[in-house]
Amino acid sequence: MKEILITSPEEKKIKEGLKKRTDSEGLRLQRFLDMPDLSRTEGSPIKELAKRIIELSDFKEFDVVNVPEIVPARESFDLFNFPLDHPARSKSDTYYATETDILRTHTTIMWYYYLNLPEVREKIRKGSPVGVLSYGKVYRRDEIDRSHMNVFHQMDGLYICKQEEKKIGLDELKEVLISIAKAIYGNDIRYRFNQDTFPYTDPSIEMEVELDGRWVEVLGSGVVQSKVLDNLDIDSSIWNGWAFGFGLERLAILSMNLPDIRLLWSNDERVKRQLKLGSRYKEVSKYPPITRDISFVVDKDFVPNDYFDLIRDIGGDLAEEVALLDNYENEEKFGKGKISYTYRTVYRSNERTLTIEEVNPIQDKITEETKKRFGAEVR
Repeated sequence: MKEILITSPEEKKIKEGLKKRTDSEGLRLQRFLDMPDLSRTEGSPIKELAKRIIELSDFKEFDVVNVPEIVPARESFDLFNFPLDHPARSKSDTYYATETDILRTHTTIMWYYYLNLPEVREKIRKGSPVGVLSYGKVYRRDEIDRSHMNVFHQMDGLYICKQEEKKIGLDELKEVLISIAKAIYGNDIRYRFNQDTFPYTDPSIEMEVELDGRWVEVLGSGVVQSKVLDNLDIDSSIWNGWAFGFGLERLAILSMNLPDIRLLWSNDERVKRQLKLGSRYKEVSKYPPITRDISFVVDKDFVPNDYFDLIRDIGGDLAEEVALLDNYENEEKFGKGKISYTYRTVYRSNERTLTIEEVNPIQDKITEETKKRFGAEVR
């Protein structure tokens, strides 16, 4: 197995530009990009997951490719058959570093970079099958709770071959997914498959495994869409293949029964020594929460994900959850085109007891920035 690092002059230029920015969004993107890649961090269960998968015998002839984190939006969405109205294209769901470039939302973008490498093009010209894996950080604007972070890790796999050699169907793909599930959860894991839908595979399936008596989705996959192959300048009348993609955090959380995704980033030694795949996590201590509510009136074009990013900017990993308690319109009370929101933020550290004196200044700053950035009237 060979690991290939693909660099991008465009990404380097954009990163240099980001370092010169002092606006809130520019600083935010710099912070996300500077966060460690846990899939390449010694001692992290995310790295152990990636290692177990790439070392499977199914992938012994596969390349491993590490691709840029700042990528063109067109290649991320158009090439992969995302509809024009797909939410992922929106600035409310995706981080745009420039008007045309984004922080990658999926590691599937590696298809574009890998399949355009000269040595890979030469293999395709000769009719040789091609297999590749890619993993690392991805970025999506998201809600704040114990199961979600806006920076997380994915792994993608792709295999293509000439149809005359093998007609790819779901059976081949299921075999690969079963190998992955057993590598993570053990040979006795119970699994099942359901139909699913993805922009770049058809037919598509999801894999569920049974954990603690309940069925949980863990992997998504399918047969590569003919249109996507054609988009990548690979003749779909000659070639076919399979692909999979999944979030590594989800697999790790399920493997260790973690109660909070933030624990994967913890520097607390009492937490870190428990982060072993297959071992059930035991609470170090359940520190008490501190909750704060805020109500405000804003224009109707207010984007909740932008507000969540504001809370991340100021509250950092102390913000455990942000819940919408209420939202409604009342033209007579608030004015035309206005809407009222009430949010509750739960502050809790996984490592120590927070104090009111620590939380109040954070909440006060969030209140002031809510007024400033969103033109909000705090009630």
